[in-house]
Amino acid sequence: MTDHDEGGLSERARGVLAIERRSWAGPGAKERAVRERLGISPTHYYQLLNALLDDERALAHDPVTVNRLRRIREAQRERRA
Repeated sequence: MTDHDEGGLSERARGVLAIERRSWAGPGAKERAVRERLGISPTHYYQLLNALLDDERALAHDPVTVNRLRRIREAQRERRA
């Protein structure tokens, strides 16, 4: 995988966002896709995803997905507070 494209997002970052765009039958299917398509562990995947939510390049690439995930993350933080 390449590090960055012209827009600044790596191929892996774009892959993470593509996986998040989809709806999954269950957690097992998503984790399997993460391992098969990106070649990383689910833990690493979620670390990358969390960092992407704060990356303006990710927002520019896929605003609908990033904004949806930001709302979910904020709601989870509020529930913990």
